[in-house]
Amino acid sequence: MNSNAFRLPARRLGVTAAATALAAASTVLVGAGSAHATGGEGKASAVVLRTGLDVSLLNKTVNVPLTVSLNDVQAPASADKTALTARLDGVEGGKPFTVLRASAAQARATVERGRAEGFSNLVRARVNVPGLPLLSLIEVEKVTAKAVCAVGRRPVAEANVLGHVTVLGKTVTLTARGTTEVEVPGVGEVRLDLSQRATTTRTAAATALELKVSINPLKLNVAEVNGTVTLARATCETPAAPASAAPSTPPRQEPEDPKEPAESVKPAEQGTKPQTGPGEDLAETGGSSATPYIAGGAALLLAGGASALYVTRRARRQS
Repeated sequence: MNSNAFRLPARRLGVTAAATALAAASTVLVGAGSAHATGGEGKASAVVLRTGLDVSLLNKTVNVPLTVSLNDVQAPASADKTALTARLDGVEGGKPFTVLRASAAQARATVERGRAEGFSNLVRARVNVPGLPLLSLIEVEKVTAKAVCAVGRRPVAEANVLGHVTVLGKTVTLTARGTTEVEVPGVGEVRLDLSQRATTTRTAAATALELKVSINPLKLNVAEVNGTVTLARATCETPAAPASAAPSTPPRQEPEDPKEPAESVKPAEQGTKPQTGPGEDLAETGGSSATPYIAGGAALLLAGGASALYVTRRARRQS
């Protein structure tokens, strides 16, 4: 029997087995060299005014909380309101009273393109608390706070107080990033912390003014007011860095046309040791611990193909 019908499939089997082994080796190397990075999307916030006050009433033994905020936003958002009112039971007959009024009050928080930023701004503002209808707790010309967190850069926090500041009717001189105490007999005390800034490797926070309030107006049924008032605050958290690019890996080797025997099969047919061609040294591509097993499997498949060819040719000669 002189037909080639049996011989060609045997050779194709050897070529296909070798190509499959090479493709498997390439797949293992790609998996070993890939890298993935995950993380948060970053954060930002801004607020123009926030109060945390306890109001003690003359005719009650409990405190009434005054917790309000103006233009308190989280990224992505913005707000632009210039007045804030509140209503407390037992104060001014339960009527709404103005906590803050300003010419401009803005807050903005954004997170985009590897950058998170919070910004707040307050212009010509007056803050009032219960029990002092005609006397402002504080008046400011302009205060701003800004926090910026960008990938690859150190976070930045900025806070500024510009122009005059009046506390309980008294004009005060503020020192840079210092503490100022104002005492008004018969009214109370206010402590001002100016331009507070804090940063870490990934976060930033800035506050233009923080007031520690302790007053006893004894008016409008208000005995005491204690707590904090914050003017212009901004915070941010750096977004996660983009996923690092995977290290370069050798291109996946596609099997050649079975009609054209692969070059790597020819030495096996001649009984010689296969030679590694240029660029085929897997050790230089960063192979993993599975590489020796893959190479051994490929060698066994090549040897099997050669044995099949030998048996086929011998059977054909004897027929």
